Amino acid sequence: MSTWTRRRLLGATVASATASAAGLAVAAPAHAAAGRRSRSGGDGLVAALGDLPGLRVIEERPAADPGYRFLVLGLRQPVDHENPAAGTFEQRLTLLHTGADRPTVLFGTGYAAMSAPRRAEPTVLLEANQVQVEHRWFGTSLPATSDYSRLTIRQAADDYHRVVRLLRGLYPGAWISTGSSKGGMAAVYHRRFHPHDVAGTVAYSAPNNVDDRDNSAYVRFLERVGTGESREALKAVQRELLLRRADLVARYAAETAAAGTGFEIVGSAEKAFEAAVLRVPFMFWQRSTVADAAAIPAPHATTDALYTWLDDIAGLNLYADAVARQFVPYFYQLGTQLGYVSSPTDHLDGLLRHPDAMAPRTFVPRDVPMPFDRAAMPDIDRWVRRHGSRMLFVNGTQDPSVAEAFRPGGRDSHVLWVAGGNHGVDLADLSPADRAEAVAALRRWAGVRS
Repeated sequence: MSTWTRRRLLGATVASATASAAGLAVAAPAHAAAGRRSRSGGDGLVAALGDLPGLRVIEERPAADPGYRFLVLGLRQPVDHENPAAGTFEQRLTLLHTGADRPTVLFGTGYAAMSAPRRAEPTVLLEANQVQVEHRWFGTSLPATSDYSRLTIRQAADDYHRVVRLLRGLYPGAWISTGSSKGGMAAVYHRRFHPHDVAGTVAYSAPNNVDDRDNSAYVRFLERVGTGESREALKAVQRELLLRRADLVARYAAETAAAGTGFEIVGSAEKAFEAAVLRVPFMFWQRSTVADAAAIPAPHATTDALYTWLDDIAGLNLYADAVARQFVPYFYQLGTQLGYVSSPTDHLDGLLRHPDAMAPRTFVPRDVPMPFDRAAMPDIDRWVRRHGSRMLFVNGTQDPSVAEAFRPGGRDSHVLWVAGGNHGVDLADLSPADRAEAVAALRRWAGVRS
């Protein structure tokens, strides 16, 4: 099986933004970057960071870009921001420092932090510092207990808030928040609860599932996206995969066992296989274009070709324990606040055996309670519609994740669409006019002259 990561779980993240932004901005001149680095005070930066309460410098690593320093930090955060007695955990941060006189970008993936010193697209455009925040309960940012009840959007927003308050003294310029997919969602949630922490927000491909009881928008989207031929090809390959279930599941189970893992969380290889098949249309359009439809196997394809294609599109090892354990917090969030999606299944009548195969509950151990908070997402959506100022949403027209998109109603906000774009869109993919509009807004918010 191919190796899958969170990038493929929800699509491309802002990790690719550095290369994409090359058409929008150039690196800072060497003399300017060097000057900013000299003003950082050398070891004075490390000392200043170490003096901040609860913050420690774990290590400094080589930075990929001239004029930047890359530090890995740990910040002691409350497990429960409303109850100090609940204890603390250390949250992983990374810092790309170029100068205290520059803006600062607050960046998150919504998952574990990226260990590589990559600049998000707004960081490149603004020649800014960048503070990356690892999401609570992911990566190394774990509490001493396995209690998920404090894994909420409000608690995570409060984590971001403490980071900004702590570091603003060292970086007094404008702050801009950003993220893609789940990272973009986290940036929006932070703004809802702490709207004045940053001067603006750039959210890429951020889903907005307002009412988890009504997923009709996603079903309608998948019934209209692409061409009729591509949609029928996906339906046909789904049916053929399920018709050859016995051979495919046997291979899946054998490869998983050989890798030293199993299906304790999901329950069985067969149920995991069915979940992967059901997610095919959603995952295909998240990562592909109409041109990729030519590679969809025909029903007469070999079993080996079908298996390889399914693994490439849906990531079979996502559902086996070794990887699934890493994403228990993600599915817990889906099943308690964020909500999840549905896909068309009428064409699979008589072939499905596990009605709950796609449900978030399937991917969370059964001893973890999952009460659903139906007020959380309507509250976020209502705030964005009424008060969401200085927010920029960048979406792809072929991305099913944004079948329900955010619609900000505050001043100086924008929703821009990349024609034919999927879940990995950047500002660089926009039309020239929309790109100019987006970059102008970003620089205006950050106080950076063109």
